Amino acid sequence: MKDKLELVQRVDFIKQVCAGKKVLHLGCTDHPYTLEAIKNNMLLHFKLEKTAKELYGFDYDQEGIDILSKAGGRNLFRADLEKLDEVELDETFEVIIAGEMIEHLSNPGLFLRGIKRFMHSETSLVITTINAYSALRFFMYGLRGKGGENEPVHLDHVAYYSYRTLSLAIRRETLQVKNFYFYDIGPEHRQFNRWFYNFINDVSVSFSPQLSDGVIAVCHLNED
Repeated sequence: MKDKLELVQRVDFIKQVCAGKKVLHLGCTDHPYTLEAIKNNMLLHFKLEKTAKELYGFDYDQEGIDILSKAGGRNLFRADLEKLDEVELDETFEVIIAGEMIEHLSNPGLFLRGIKRFMHSETSLVITTINAYSALRFFMYGLRGKGGENEPVHLDHVAYYSYRTLSLAIRRETLQVKNFYFYDIGPEHRQFNRWFYNFINDVSVSFSPQLSDGVIAVCHLNED
């Protein structure tokens, strides 16, 4: 694995990786924020439609799929990401985007095992997730934790990942991490943060990218 202590912008990075490629986007509806994201022109799936050569989407939320379909989305499939063998699609992809979804899964190993049926030797599986060591989240938790009740985490998250834990989870399913990155708070979130939250983040990541908002692992099938 070639280690990269590089700080990137998550959305820009994903768009660049998908440019001109046949892409599968997992968790494409951004449930339960689908309508809000479309209204504010923030839905990643529609951003990828503008850059990918061909785009497919998987999501378990049927309501979100229906909303995307009515808004012009195509090649959308209802899929349980822990039961990908049940998806009625026989395709492989150049890029698979697993953005901010592995932390929602009760059994990430089942997902990593199942996704390989949609990969070939040159496929890049891009996994992004929040960073267990995010300095900003530690700061926010310290200010308003109240014994754990106000933890700054999505209500549907069941896990935190770091450089080491995410890399190990991937290797255990006979995939290999080609590159690893850290991603910063995106401009779409900065505008809603209090100014001192952004300041704390910026000071922290200038000292060390490992204290950033999230992590990115770019994976391939094992060459062995």
